[in-house]
Amino acid sequence: MLELTGLKVTREGKTVVDGVSLTVAPGKVTALLGANGAGKSELVLGVAGLLPVTGGRVRADGQDLTAARPDRIRATGIAAVPEGHQVLTALTVEENLRVAAALLPARAVDGVMAEVWAIFPELAERKRQMAGTMSGGQQQMLAIGHALMCRPRYLLIDEMSLGLAPLIVKRLTRVVADLAARGIGILLVEQFVEVALQLAAHVVVLRKGTVRLSVHPDMVRADRQRLSDAYL
Repeated sequence: MLELTGLKVTREGKTVVDGVSLTVAPGKVTALLGANGAGKSELVLGVAGLLPVTGGRVRADGQDLTAARPDRIRATGIAAVPEGHQVLTALTVEENLRVAAALLPARAVDGVMAEVWAIFPELAERKRQMAGTMSGGQQQMLAIGHALMCRPRYLLIDEMSLGLAPLIVKRLTRVVADLAARGIGILLVEQFVEVALQLAAHVVVLRKGTVRLSVHPDMVRADRQRLSDAYL
């Protein structure tokens, strides 16, 4: 279980996540919703060790990772896919994945890469293509593949569908469902409520860095006004 307890995260000296508690269970998706500026991306970056955690606790399967270095967090099995389908544009698709495999034993790299090719055959077809020449959807697939190269137990995906065509969103939705079915716990920041509700076992809404709603998705489906009230 990935557990955040009373988490506080700062950005440029300002508290942007304030006392957030939530869990991500193995094989389940926790959806993190909220308006722009709610603190969703900052929470992901804080858990990944990319922004300062100034309070609370981050634990993964009982191991305290509060304020740990990003490399230790990744080695422990927590991988982040930051907003903006970030890839190494000057490298090929395959080179991107090999860079991402730095923490793996050399003998394991090709096997893990084969798993990524199986999940994203679109990438296998473009393994020698420069990442910077791919579409936004293809780059998002590569960004997720990049995270999968560390064999994560928990995956933090920030704004999975932002700026992508509906067909690509549908494709990535299936991938997230399949990854959860394989036992990976997923924290999903998602702009489309319907996508979040389709995937999530639990829904958390942030507003101004604090939790305003934490419920089973069925409760959101039954009362959309409750979701709207949490946003506003």
